[in-house]
Amino acid sequence: MAVGTPSPLTMTSPVEDVSIASDPLAREIARRRTFAIISHPDAGKTTLTEKLLLYAGAIDLAGAVRGSRTQRHAVSDWMEMEQQRGISISAAALEFELEGHHVTLLDTPGHQDFSEDTYRTLLAVDSVVMVLDAAKGVEPQTLKLFEVCRAHGLPVLTFINKLDQPARDPFELLDQIERVLGISAAPMNWPLGDGPHFRGVYDLEADTVLFYERQQRGRRMEPVAVAAPTDPVVEELVGAERQRALIEAVEIITGAGTRFDPDAYRAAKQTPVFFGSALNDFGVQPFLHALVTLAPPPGPHESSVGLVHPGDPDFSGFVFKIQANMNPRHRDRVAFVRVCSGRLAKDMLVTNTRLGSELRLARVYRFFGRDRETVPEAFPGDVVGVVNPGRIAIGDTLCAGRLVEFPPIERFPAEQFAVLQPSEIRHKKFDEAVAQLAEEGLMQVFMPSSGTRNPIIGVIGSLQLDVVEARMRSEYGIPCTVERLPHIAARWPVLKTARPLDLPTMGVRQALDPHHREVLLFEAKWVLDYTLEKNPHIDFRKSM
Repeated sequence: MAVGTPSPLTMTSPVEDVSIASDPLAREIARRRTFAIISHPDAGKTTLTEKLLLYAGAIDLAGAVRGSRTQRHAVSDWMEMEQQRGISISAAALEFELEGHHVTLLDTPGHQDFSEDTYRTLLAVDSVVMVLDAAKGVEPQTLKLFEVCRAHGLPVLTFINKLDQPARDPFELLDQIERVLGISAAPMNWPLGDGPHFRGVYDLEADTVLFYERQQRGRRMEPVAVAAPTDPVVEELVGAERQRALIEAVEIITGAGTRFDPDAYRAAKQTPVFFGSALNDFGVQPFLHALVTLAPPPGPHESSVGLVHPGDPDFSGFVFKIQANMNPRHRDRVAFVRVCSGRLAKDMLVTNTRLGSELRLARVYRFFGRDRETVPEAFPGDVVGVVNPGRIAIGDTLCAGRLVEFPPIERFPAEQFAVLQPSEIRHKKFDEAVAQLAEEGLMQVFMPSSGTRNPIIGVIGSLQLDVVEARMRSEYGIPCTVERLPHIAARWPVLKTARPLDLPTMGVRQALDPHHREVLLFEAKWVLDYTLEKNPHIDFRKSM
């Protein structure tokens, strides 16, 4: 008994559309699926990422890159600190082929201290997977990230994880999604119990029972097809009590629940919901199939010349991330580029719209965690890497042919500050390392106008200060200490008139940013408010 629209998971794939068979660019665009995974910390996001890669055949063992005999860390968590602490602190790109589609998966940091990196990453995808803990439901960081998805109209697929542990009532979880996130939730399968009594899920679209228990040699039974939840076979498989609960649930879903609507999903008005257990490889394979079947191909992007469509012949893309030291042997800086239109080829001459200058892309890389390989070309939806010679910044537009410029990427205001002090005498290598980490967007750098000549760094959260200290030591070989400051905000004063700036005698520190613009650092909100009140003729900007 299907409760959604007819066979949504067997919809004709765009790849099979004969109308695009004769157009190579259109064919490649239709094959692309580019998505990010978001969650609150510890909901199981990175575990789900690993299991998706496992089922896609991209890795041989969850937590191990194909061919590696000793590596057991998540392939998306490649930094030393990520592996030591077991958390994601930087977005990672992973590409693979699946069911005729070219899939780009962007794993994002879950911790709020790295929300700016996640925000930038969400600008580069066409859809999102949201992972929820079945015992906790929607958590604060999930809500914040979902609001970003909503603002950009990103379709969201939901995976409710950890059904092998005690969980909240499924209807309660669906109600919370609708009530807190303001989006309708359409269940695609239904859990049969939870925790120690978890038996599996009932596929509401295919009318099949998927069993949680493993059989001989660790394999699970093939899904068992049944006529309906009332089929006597269901009672034989899961018992009378669970069948009765299933029948009641399906009656509620059919009568008053939300039915899956592909158009509502792609319009970001509905989220299909799947239940499973990523850690135990349960429900991941059908979820992955649903992802490539339901998720949209690349769409248009707003620009200075109007909408840029993926099928436009001229290449265009934007830089949403820069990462230094991905390969310890090369110590280069790689710019992550989301391709928006046309075809990108190696050795292509492109224009950086911000600088108005040309740049030759000698090599184009695709990613799998920290690993990368050169590719001869890339298409809309792809996330590729190009070596940054120091002329590319986050938010830059790269294009060939028609000049376009995509909207700038917002910079989050720093909320915590510290002096970065090298353990030994300051030298050029230290300054270069600081500049590279700032180029990544990991921190903002200010030089005090008086007092210490060591840089002040500004970050969103305290964990970022730990990352700066650890990376200066491990990647650049420069031991540093981080001396935390009491300041809570930075503002750039832009004079509207010739009247001078009137500052309080204490609680504010003057500095310069890397472009030699004046910046004021405030120790408390009342100092900031007092300064704003005393200087109505000045525009105090949170970012520049």
